[in-house]
Amino acid sequence: MQKAAPYSSSRTLHLILTSMSIALVFVATFFIRVPTTPSGGLVHLGTAMMFIIALVLGPKKGAASGAIGMGLFDIVSNYTPWAPGTIIARGLQGYIVGKIAWSGGRQGDSILFNIIGMVLSMPVMLGVYYVHEAILLSSWIAPMKSIPGNIAQNLVGLAIAIPVAIALKKTPFFKKYQA
Repeated sequence: MQKAAPYSSSRTLHLILTSMSIALVFVATFFIRVPTTPSGGLVHLGTAMMFIIALVLGPKKGAASGAIGMGLFDIVSNYTPWAPGTIIARGLQGYIVGKIAWSGGRQGDSILFNIIGMVLSMPVMLGVYYVHEAILLSSWIAPMKSIPGNIAQNLVGLAIAIPVAIALKKTPFFKKYQA
């Protein structure tokens, strides 16, 4: 049986950053959104915030912020049936972005790998939402209406995340931060 690691300021910092990341994604999703489809699709800035977090803080915080932040939004809004799909889709998406952006010791510093991570995460998000919505609506056709809005949301998120992540990486805190 392993002993619990002793208290450390590093563990506290990681807990605080994860909690703040979740809150930032929730707020960006909740307050900055536009309905786009009859089936309930949304374009919101939660995706941009999740991308930024994954690029700046890495895959674990990207996954937690996306899954919990956007999943919580679904639970407290009129989108509760979508919460399980959101938790899976956004958790995977945040993890994929962070994993690719932080691969090979890059720590989110390569614009090319950051873009590759975001682009490769999009089909996963689209696929999980498509299957989840098909089950919810008992139709394999109806979920197609959400695809354009989901693509737009991801592209807006990518366009915002790249310059914001670059700017944040230049700040003293993120220059020394290691996830």
